[in-house]
Amino acid sequence: MAEAAWEKPLGTGAAPRSWSVERLKFLIGGVLILGAVAYLMISGTLAGARYYITVDQLLSNQEYVGQTVRVSGAVIGSTITNTTEIINGVETQIIEFDVANVPENYTDLGQALYEAANNPNAQTVHVRVEGQPMPDLLQHEAQAILSGTLNRDGGQGGVPVFYATELLLKCPTRMSETYPDLTPAAPGA
Repeated sequence: MAEAAWEKPLGTGAAPRSWSVERLKFLIGGVLILGAVAYLMISGTLAGARYYITVDQLLSNQEYVGQTVRVSGAVIGSTITNTTEIINGVETQIIEFDVANVPENYTDLGQALYEAANNPNAQTVHVRVEGQPMPDLLQHEAQAILSGTLNRDGGQGGVPVFYATELLLKCPTRMSETYPDLTPAAPGA
């Protein structure tokens, strides 16, 4: 019987070159995909690095006017109002209050909120929330984290108004471990 053996034909060298071209295309595509993923991760991390800005930063930077931003401040309890208005033919609940600047660096949030809300020289911004029920935690010295836009059109006597679309509140008594006199009394006490 005759034996048959398969031998690779001697080529002109085109096969190795096409393999390296295909490999190069694959490598370039992989690098582009990895670069895009790295860019998205870095830009997402930098954008989310700041959860909110302070009242001072909001009012001192014209870039924020008309832009959707997240702001944090201490609620000034004496300014809280809860009314209804007719807006576009619909009765709408309106909550308005002022928030004072809370410094960025603090060691005790409860103390920082207390000092900010009771400082007559603290920079403040007027807040207007439309169409939301009155939250139970909206009280003096609560930390308010607001999402919305600042308008410098002077809603009340030329004062800038922050139109909040989202309102998150943190109760000050939960942050005052070192200040037990701020803790509410037990029911029936």
